[in-house]
Amino acid sequence: MNTRIFRYALFALLIAGIALAIVYRDAFDAAALEIWVKDAGPAGPILFMLVYALGAVFFLPGSALTLVGGALFGPVWGTLYNLTGATLGATLAFLVARYLASDWVEQKTGGRLQQLKQGVEGEGWRFVAFVRLVPLFPFNLLNYALGLTRIKLSHYLIATYVCMLPGALAYTYLGYAGREAVASGEGLIQKGMLALALLALVAFLPRIIGRLRQK
Repeated sequence: MNTRIFRYALFALLIAGIALAIVYRDAFDAAALEIWVKDAGPAGPILFMLVYALGAVFFLPGSALTLVGGALFGPVWGTLYNLTGATLGATLAFLVARYLASDWVEQKTGGRLQQLKQGVEGEGWRFVAFVRLVPLFPFNLLNYALGLTRIKLSHYLIATYVCMLPGALAYTYLGYAGREAVASGEGLIQKGMLALALLALVAFLPRIIGRLRQK
């Protein structure tokens, strides 16, 4: 009984946090986040990754956080911190859905969720890899949806981290290039062309993956 009450309370807290994040998402201030991270000194990267993780749980815009990561830490470290923070947040959302909401959702859907789960679980980690490589699915919502399946946590974690790399690299570099353009303007054309090329590659991935899946 106490466990059930705790689960309900935690679930209610999560819903309230998501609702507040959605209502006030326009007030999200990337400049304030930059100042906060810089003021943290050596702990700045850790703080940034924690903020990113919580952002994924509470439906904050991940693309904005990724751009901030690129602007703050550059293309290499920024990609690492963005990818780690996003994966941590995706895993937290996955675990929340699996241990707090899966039974309730399955009861309310009257078997429809079971059909979806069987389809997803038939693909296993390949399905996770596909939806991470193809940036056409809402990232935050997808994390919770996958938690309602029986995909192994280890498969979910590895496929998420590895297959989000192209998108993380592209958007991180875009944030870095934007900051460099504002700061100095040196090499603006080259950096802008590279950013566009990375974004084009990410946008073209769905077609490539679709052909591979057909084969």
